Amino acid sequence: MSHAKKIEVTDVILRDAHQSLIATRMRTEDMLPICEKLDRVGYWSLEVWGGATFDACVRFLKEDPWERLRQLRAALPNTRLQMLLRGQNLLGYRHYADDVVEAFVHKAAENGIDVFRVFDALNDLRNIETAMKAVKAAGKHAQGTICYTTSPVHTPELFVKQAKDIQAMGADSIAIKDMAGLLTPYATEELVRAIKSEVDLPLVIHSHSTSGLAPMCQLKAIEAGADRIDTAISSFAQGTSHPATESQVAALKETDYDTGLDLELLSEIADYFREVRKKYHQFESEFTKEDVSVQINQVPGGMMSNLANQLKEQNALEKIRDVFSEIPKVREDLGFPPLVTPTSQIVGTQAVYNVLSGQRYKTITNEVKRYLQGGYGQPPAAVNNDLQKKAIGNESVNEGRPADLLSAELGKLREDIGRLATSEEDVLTYAMFPDLGREFLQQRNDGTLQPEELLPPEAKGQDQIAASVATEFKIDVHGETYEVAVTGVGASGPGKRKLYMSLDGMPEEVVFESLNEYVAEGGSGRKQATEPGHVTTAMPGNIVDILVNEGDSVKAGQAVLITEAMKMETEVHSNIDGTVQAIYVNKGDRVTPGEVLIDIS
Repeated sequence: MSHAKKIEVTDVILRDAHQSLIATRMRTEDMLPICEKLDRVGYWSLEVWGGATFDACVRFLKEDPWERLRQLRAALPNTRLQMLLRGQNLLGYRHYADDVVEAFVHKAAENGIDVFRVFDALNDLRNIETAMKAVKAAGKHAQGTICYTTSPVHTPELFVKQAKDIQAMGADSIAIKDMAGLLTPYATEELVRAIKSEVDLPLVIHSHSTSGLAPMCQLKAIEAGADRIDTAISSFAQGTSHPATESQVAALKETDYDTGLDLELLSEIADYFREVRKKYHQFESEFTKEDVSVQINQVPGGMMSNLANQLKEQNALEKIRDVFSEIPKVREDLGFPPLVTPTSQIVGTQAVYNVLSGQRYKTITNEVKRYLQGGYGQPPAAVNNDLQKKAIGNESVNEGRPADLLSAELGKLREDIGRLATSEEDVLTYAMFPDLGREFLQQRNDGTLQPEELLPPEAKGQDQIAASVATEFKIDVHGETYEVAVTGVGASGPGKRKLYMSLDGMPEEVVFESLNEYVAEGGSGRKQATEPGHVTTAMPGNIVDILVNEGDSVKAGQAVLITEAMKMETEVHSNIDGTVQAIYVNKGDRVTPGEVLIDIS
């Protein structure tokens, strides 16, 4: 038994808990009234910012995320405020130049963040170095993070080496981030003992309860010497969220590990959030419950049962099962990256393409190409050589830190957004989400910000009627929630319909009985592809760029369009040599599979 000590608690109620259970939709107005009580608890810290909260504030809630942080800082004067930062990705989906990373950390610290939990999706520690230095320069607490995953290369030895490297960076503490709920109690004990025996820094366990094992993992971690646990107030705990704060406090009460937190005060806070949660019923999903199948295939069971359910009637169930068995194969081909933003999207999207096109890697997303070129950093294990050749040909692979190839970009971003930005914070919002950010700042400027509607509980019935048409729903993947729309195009047999899905932030799509009905409802009206020269896409998405003009000569295999689906960009190629006769799309258009986008003859 290691030396006993008081266990510290970080509560994730204001960030990861609602991100995991109600699609990050909790509004600032529902956080502020309870802050006085949260501030009295005596938590080591409260996680309040980062992760998907920034995106959700701008995209759905039409709230300024920086203003949220300032209001929480004022309302929680006695508690450390913590955020989750994706290293060189910050809170966006690409790597940013160092000057943006430094400015972002500086502003987050200035607006109220005390503790920065910094991670990289590949555990490539070169990608967290700039952010960690910036945190230290701001005089704040730098928490280096190890993303936990399982594979032939992810051994305790590897994780101990990473912990030592993080310590050498000047980290103030280390977090083991188990975003998928893959830890088991005895694996946790072994890992914590291994790290604590070599690295003398406070160690935090962050584990989602997806498989139902997280409370036991935390107990084993504490016995093995862990210093701090991440929990969520019970009304937003368990399932794809985290162990319940009150349960863990009760479990450790009157032991050598007693947290010293007041159960009565915690249960008053739980009562408050129980009422708040009812407001957000439309974002609830029965598939955020615990499901041990994540231990089998690394795909949270909620995602599997949800899609299976939605697609049963559409005769597409086999395809979706195929996607789930494809995900681990793609992950292996890419050198076993941990599945966390953005690698979870990169792997998941490619798996969908592989299954829908009926041929593995017939279409390779631009993000997979970038990944195989070293654009995200060093994969944990060797990647599939044949795939790498197919994706990038003889182009060289960048062995260095990806951000070393980026030149300073803050000045240009400032110039691009111009007068719409009234502060440096606005420039950073624009940097994170260029289109979304510009739209947000423009609407704020015009006084036309419209947050999405919260449905009253009595509207549940209508909600379900709408859902029977719109087939939009939420899935939880490794602690991040995505919006899914199922789109139907073209019949594949009597009464059967081929289904495709789009993920996250796409406009609502409707399954129609016929193309005529689709057109009558305001659909695109584009004709269906029948000839080899008809260019079409394998997935629903948006047109990002058109690479040819009418009258151009093109070669077979030449890229003619770039589309975006599931936050991933993909080139669409010509199947034949010929001349571009007609282009039926514009930049920004929404497209679905089977439609003629360009006609080449």
